[in-house]
Amino acid sequence: MRGWWARLRSGANLGRLRVHLIALWMLVRHPQTPRAAKWVAIAVIAYAVSPIDLIPDFIPVLGLLDDVIIVPLGIALAVRLTPRPLWEQMLRDAEASSQRLPALRWGAALVVLAWLLALGLLVAWLVGWLGRRTGHA
Repeated sequence: MRGWWARLRSGANLGRLRVHLIALWMLVRHPQTPRAAKWVAIAVIAYAVSPIDLIPDFIPVLGLLDDVIIVPLGIALAVRLTPRPLWEQMLRDAEASSQRLPALRWGAALVVLAWLLALGLLVAWLVGWLGRRTGHA
């Protein structure tokens, strides 16, 4: 399984992903970027550079697929929300740039917040379910 994953994330795939993420970062800072595209781009960048995944990698299949599905879909959505000439310019600038993405620690904080919210909802549901079963609700 590790060999397959390493091949999937290697070489040109990661290089191209890096260019797209830098283009998204440039897009966020560009004044003509539509607001919806900025918000999607910020979310994608935060998720991509966050050291914490929404679905941890140790969960078989799902943990590995989230990076392969969520980030590309987010990039595709941001691109779709952006005027084509603007995106093409950002992509060209990113390919020519040696810029790096900043360390976004708040991206990790958002993922932790999402997990805490999910845990809170699960606990609330369990409390309600147990209360109905025992007749205490």
